[in-house]
Amino acid sequence: MNRTLIGGAIAVATLAVVWQALPADTPAHLAAVTPASHVDSVARGRYLVQIAGCNDCHTSRYAELGGKVPEQDWLTGDAVGWNGPWGTTYPINLRLFLADLTAEQWLVIARSAVARPPMPWFNLHAMSDADLLAIYHYVRSLGPAGKLAPEYVPPGGNAQTPVWHFPG
Repeated sequence: MNRTLIGGAIAVATLAVVWQALPADTPAHLAAVTPASHVDSVARGRYLVQIAGCNDCHTSRYAELGGKVPEQDWLTGDAVGWNGPWGTTYPINLRLFLADLTAEQWLVIARSAVARPPMPWFNLHAMSDADLLAIYHYVRSLGPAGKLAPEYVPPGGNAQTPVWHFPG
C-alpha cells in the first residue's frame, strides 16, 4: 500500500477519534481551539482552576483551609460576601452557572465580562480560548451541585451574611 495513502488514512482516523472526544455542545468552529482530547481538556481545566485562584473565592473555605476541600465541593460558590464601595458581591456557584451554558456562550461571557470586585474579570479576557474551554469542560465535568449564591447588595445596603470588608 502507498505510504501517502496510509498516512492519509491515519490522519483521518485520528481526526475522527479527536472529533468524537469533543463534547457534543462544542460548536464545529470552536473545535480547532479545543484541546485534542476531552480528558486532557478536563485535566488542564482542573489545573487552571487551581493556579488561577478560582477556588479561592468560588469554593467555600478553600483559602482558609489551605486548599484542603474535597474536589466534590469545589466551585459551588460562597455565602461570604465581599463588601466595599461597590456594595456586597458574592462568588457565584460556577457549577450551576455553567451547567446551562454552551461552550460558545461561555466564551462570549468570558470575553465580555466586566464584574464587580473582587472578581478579576480581566484575567478571563487574557486567557486563550483553549484555556477558557478547558475550564468550562472541567467545571461541567464536576456536575451541578450546591445552591445559588446570595444576591448582590448595592452600596449602603445591609448584607445578611458574613462579609469581608474592603476599605473604601
